[in-house]
Amino acid sequence: MSGRHYLRTFSLTVALAAPWVMTACGGHHYYHDAYYNDDHHWDRNEIVFYNQWTVETHRDPHRDFRKLNAEEQRQYWEWRHHHSR
Repeated sequence: MSGRHYLRTFSLTVALAAPWVMTACGGHHYYHDAYYNDDHHWDRNEIVFYNQWTVETHRDPHRDFRKLNAEEQRQYWEWRHHHSR
């Protein structure tokens, strides 16, 4: 295999994994928002915002954030950036 093939494979892996990047540290999770290139601490506060988003955007039935596709996750983070903490 050529170096180019490895680079493509690595790039694809990173692109597919980016929405799911989480680091577990004592039960604390962080998500990387590739669109805004920042990290978000997923805690009770974020869950409140996520539930608000699901109601405001008429997402039914409620799904775990990790089960949303990349576009839906991007939509959430875009919405989230327009709502203060």
